[in-house]
Amino acid sequence: MRLYWFILLGCSLLISCKEVSYPEPQPKGVPTINEIPTTLHGQYLTRDKSTGETGDTLIIEGWGYRFKDSEDKDWLGQGRLSDSLVVKYYQNYYFVNIKDGDQWVLRLMRVKSPGVLELLSIDLQDDKRQKDIVKKLSRKLPVREIQQKDDVFYQIDPTPAQLMNLIKDGYFTGIELRKIR
Repeated sequence: MRLYWFILLGCSLLISCKEVSYPEPQPKGVPTINEIPTTLHGQYLTRDKSTGETGDTLIIEGWGYRFKDSEDKDWLGQGRLSDSLVVKYYQNYYFVNIKDGDQWVLRLMRVKSPGVLELLSIDLQDDKRQKDIVKKLSRKLPVREIQQKDDVFYQIDPTPAQLMNLIKDGYFTGIELRKIR
C-alpha cells in the first residue's frame, strides 16, 4: 500500500488524510512548464527503494500522466496539466503541485539516472513519523494546521531556498520509477 500511495502523485481523490501542504504552487516565483519534456515521456514501473517491491505503471506524456494497476487491467487515474496540476522545474527537480481544495500538495520527481526517476514527498502516513516531521518542520518554518473535512494539512510557506534545504535535509523520501518503454 505504501508503494501505491507514492505513485498516485497525490491525485486529489486519493490524497492521504495527512499532508504537508502549501498556499501556492512550489517553488514560489518559478515559472510553470506548459508541457512535460520528452525526456520524461514513457512508461515507468514503480519500485520501492527499501523493499524492491514493484507495483503500478506510471505513463508520462506531454499533457500529464496516467496510472495502470500492476495487473495492467485497470486505469487508476490521471492528471492533466491545468490550473489544478502545476509542474515547475527548478534545480534538477520537477515540482508536481496538485490542488486539493484551497491547499497545494507537492510531489517531486528527479531523473536519478537514465531510465530511473525518483518520486518524492514528505511522508506523513505513519503517526509517529508524522509527529516527528511536523515538530522538526516547525523549528524551521511556521506550520499551520488546517482541518478540511476528514483531512489534516500541515501548511508551510517556504522560500525556494528553504524548500531546497528541506530536500537536502531529507524531509522528502520516496520510491524509484524504472522506465520500461
